Amino acid sequence: MPEHYFEGTPTSDDRRRDITTHIWGRDLTFTTSSGVFSQDGLDKATAVFLRASAPPAGGTILDLGCGWGPIACALAGTGATVWATDTNQRALELTALNASRLGVTVHTALPDDVPADLVFDEIWSNPPIRIGKQALHDLLLRWLPRLAPDGVARLVVGKNLGADSLQRWLGDQGWPTERTASEKGFRILEVRRA
Repeated sequence: MPEHYFEGTPTSDDRRRDITTHIWGRDLTFTTSSGVFSQDGLDKATAVFLRASAPPAGGTILDLGCGWGPIACALAGTGATVWATDTNQRALELTALNASRLGVTVHTALPDDVPADLVFDEIWSNPPIRIGKQALHDLLLRWLPRLAPDGVARLVVGKNLGADSLQRWLGDQGWPTERTASEKGFRILEVRRA
């Protein structure tokens, strides 16, 4: 059975390669590897997400499910204080490597190692939809309460992977959610406190 990108310690060979992608007016080179999400380059959802989202004006931001770090590193390049979390150890190693290579600071941590008292002005995520609906709901309900009172979470979700039902569910849980963009089958959702 093939391993999933959300497994904690990938058992596949660590086959690394460099890819270059264009984010917010800059060409950035990243190292990716087998055993992590979108190992062959920037996935369509993240590309749409970054293209449809303006760079933040600072603050403390969490990249939830960071993979090899394209969102975290791009955010850190704006001067924001960035935390990147993932359950995949190899993903965290790659994010740290890529941040160092790009000359930006990203704090990488397993979910349980993110300081419990840390509050985020924004959460950015291409969430791991394939972990299953209940696990995804648990994940979001774990991290959304870590938003500052006026904070916002920005999510990208494929329409065919349940973006519209996730938007309704978040609203039903007391997290007003607005679709701010829709492109190439992906929805950008903004989640705020009630």
